[in-house]
Amino acid sequence: MSRTELRFPVSTSIGEVSGIFDRPEGARWLYVFGHGAGAGMKHRFMEAASTALGAEGIATFRYQFPYMENRVSRPDPPAILHATVRAAVSKAREVGADLPLYAGGKSMGGRMTSQAAAAEGGLADVRGLVFFGFPLHPPGAPSVDRAEHLERVPIPMLFLQGTRDTLADLALLRPVVERLGARGALHVVEGADHSFAMLKRSGRSAEEVLVELAKTTASWAERESS
Repeated sequence: MSRTELRFPVSTSIGEVSGIFDRPEGARWLYVFGHGAGAGMKHRFMEAASTALGAEGIATFRYQFPYMENRVSRPDPPAILHATVRAAVSKAREVGADLPLYAGGKSMGGRMTSQAAAAEGGLADVRGLVFFGFPLHPPGAPSVDRAEHLERVPIPMLFLQGTRDTLADLALLRPVVERLGARGALHVVEGADHSFAMLKRSGRSAEEVLVELAKTTASWAERESS
């Protein structure tokens, strides 16, 4: 696995953010991987997920949102987050020009990517979106309001979700994915929470779950690429 750490501009007013490009030998795809609201691109989940994806031939381009880059606790306004997603996709296209491009992220990173994809102009050259725990609603407040924009995303989407995810009631998420028709796919991990952690009695480790998610992502990308 080769690793390149870099910086790239979001805009003249927003400034630069950091990124990490991990490319395994024999890479077949490149995934632009946005982090969740409470932890940056070097969080252990992001690192472990990137390693698991790399083992399946998926290169990753992780990046910081500006608030995390500047060590501010509160996430940036959506317009800045969307601009960062678009800049990251553009930079990933540059550094991995020979690889088919996918995008998404963990929790908030995935939702901001889908919002950017739903906006006018979308995300150029991105073939599909992968969500590691789509945050359908706040904990304890079931709703589908956050899914309204998904109808306007013109590319395929893969939702990776745990049955113990308090940010995505599966009774609400399943119909959302079904309404997407051929553009939507859902993979459910029994017993996993929003971060794909497992209870000890399950007999499965978080690492084993990440391998499952990476294999699922690679199989889905294979189908979508054919």
